[in-house]
Amino acid sequence: MKWELIKKPSHSERDLPTAEMPKEIAVEGGRFLMRFHRLVGGKSDGVDVLEVNTGALRVLILPTRGMGLWKAFAIQDESQDFGQEIGWTSPVQGPVHPSLVPTQDASGIGWLEGFDELLARCGLESNGAPEFNSNGTVKYPLHGRIANLPTSELSVSIDPKSGVLEVTGTVYETRFLVQSLELRVTYRFEVNSRKVGITDVVTNRSSNPATMQLLYHINIGQRILEAGSKCVAALSELVPRNEHSAKSVDRWDEYDGPVSGFQEQVYFAKPQSNDRGWTTVLLHDSTQSSGIAIRYDTRTLPYFSLWKNTAAVEDGYVTGLEPGTGFPNTKSFESQASRVVKLTAGESRSFSLQMEPLIQSSEIARVNEEIHAIRTAKCCMHHQPVAGWCEGV
Repeated sequence: MKWELIKKPSHSERDLPTAEMPKEIAVEGGRFLMRFHRLVGGKSDGVDVLEVNTGALRVLILPTRGMGLWKAFAIQDESQDFGQEIGWTSPVQGPVHPSLVPTQDASGIGWLEGFDELLARCGLESNGAPEFNSNGTVKYPLHGRIANLPTSELSVSIDPKSGVLEVTGTVYETRFLVQSLELRVTYRFEVNSRKVGITDVVTNRSSNPATMQLLYHINIGQRILEAGSKCVAALSELVPRNEHSAKSVDRWDEYDGPVSGFQEQVYFAKPQSNDRGWTTVLLHDSTQSSGIAIRYDTRTLPYFSLWKNTAAVEDGYVTGLEPGTGFPNTKSFESQASRVVKLTAGESRSFSLQMEPLIQSSEIARVNEEIHAIRTAKCCMHHQPVAGWCEGV
């Protein structure tokens, strides 16, 4: 079964649903609930939201914002109307329509005016710090443009026998005479499961070679993030991004409560992986009763960045778990370090990861054991920024 929710836009038609989508779909072992609607009012006016409920997890996908995942709610039992929110509270009251996000702002950081998702993709032309031309104009804005581009094609398919639902959307990042990149996103859900599978395929639609970058900005705040929370990962090497981060490198995996005026800290790492090339990162609360596991394929996402921003709650108390093709430095720096993906004409590259909210101590213990099995060597921890990894060294 498949529903085409949004057809390709044209000059004569508005981008509106073209088929009636059932709100409840029975499958083997349970049912899916779905809702497709458009927000009205304020900066969210015109933003489309696709809601999927597996019976154990409710997620809100934003086709208007690059197929980002806005919010997720872990459902423990049917008596819960909404479930435990997995994400964070941003001072940005989103979701913000892309037309109101000044990505090309002269400061280079206009992207931050729309930043409030659980999962925001950074890319595709660039994914890191803003970079400027010699005349001071923006060459590559902060975190790129893909998170603020609307989906052109969106569909939902369901296999009733296997109890699997897939949401697929295609986003185009194209500039005449410059580049033509296509991002095809697929979210995979299983009935009565909290796991979200993600497969992204980036294709160079040009007849010329191209380069690309991709980083998954996965953002977690309260209630998982609190004083005593911990990040657990099997790493082969870890580097503080700058001198400020280096001051706390021995506590890179530990978190404090909200502190007004906190200055962000960032750590770059190379993960270890299992025999399939996958690794796992875990963030859990102080009691190890609530958390989230991020699993991803290191063969195409060989790097990991940890962003710690334990500022006051009203200023955005959050941490970012960020698998990527490289680190969020400027594109020129990453290119010099050979961490930029090269695509020949027509070539595609696939990226895979999985998110799993955890709501029981036994689940966190299971993921801890999973990471322990991946960790086959001690992490080489650097106490200062390293040339080739960090700009300005």
